[in-house]
Amino acid sequence: MNEIDHLAAELARYGYIAGTELATTLHLAEVLERPILLEGDAGVGKTAVAIALAKHRQCELIRLQCYEGLDSNTALYEWNYQRQLMTVRLREQDNTGSDSIEAEIFSREYLLQRPLLQAISSEQRSVLLIDEIDRADDEFEAFLLEVLAEFQITIPEIGTIKATHKPIVILTSNATRDLCDALRRRCLYHFVDYPTFEKELQILSTHLPELQHNLAQSIISFVQNLRQQNLKKTPGIAETLDWATALLHINIDNLTSALPEIEATLGCLLKTRSDNELADRDWISKVLNEASQMQSTDTTGHTAAS
Repeated sequence: MNEIDHLAAELARYGYIAGTELATTLHLAEVLERPILLEGDAGVGKTAVAIALAKHRQCELIRLQCYEGLDSNTALYEWNYQRQLMTVRLREQDNTGSDSIEAEIFSREYLLQRPLLQAISSEQRSVLLIDEIDRADDEFEAFLLEVLAEFQITIPEIGTIKATHKPIVILTSNATRDLCDALRRRCLYHFVDYPTFEKELQILSTHLPELQHNLAQSIISFVQNLRQQNLKKTPGIAETLDWATALLHINIDNLTSALPEIEATLGCLLKTRSDNELADRDWISKVLNEASQMQSTDTTGHTAAS
């Protein structure tokens, strides 16, 4: 087994089913010490890649969740102002000189490490997950590009901290806005799409081995057909797993005879009011019938829906 196949097998052991292309990109990201940008719709399993990789490498997963207004201080470090103030008051009572006080309170002991500094300062190689980079603004994106280029951070009061072990960096994007060309050039790229029928069936079987094969096929057929509907929020892999778990919990073994139960559990799949209002019983029956036809087609050996 070559290194790429081994990596794919290890990721599967930790619950993530990766194709050859993704496993190759992850392998090259480590060899070349380059960040990897995973782009795709919300819910397709981008974050799960970083989680599985950290488990495989037996290293710490450090996560920076991006959001509008995120600034460099929040991502890098902050001083523990309350502790600094307390120390200043105590040292002033002891008649400690101002230079000594300043040297003490601006030491690393008083530094609150945020994800970027934590990853760079780590004594062992870590996996740094920069989640939903497209939610941050252009200014933070430019700052991040500089950090990823040098893997070092300068703190005026302390000096430059350079990574002794470069983290494995995974950025995710839901493609809600265009990222700058400079960041894309810096990263290896992989687009994460919704899984094919076979891949999602493998994911479901990996996470819920107690699920009967025929029921698992019916669930995947239903969800994959559901994704073809005009929904505001398309259900992702996590929703598939939630729904399958719910059906197991209420002892459903056949979707075709469980219309009321399907209707009652659609909150696992549909996450907006408009989508739930669309899903009346007639609509569910239509989707279920189409899914049954899809499943019949797949079992005859034709290509499954992707």
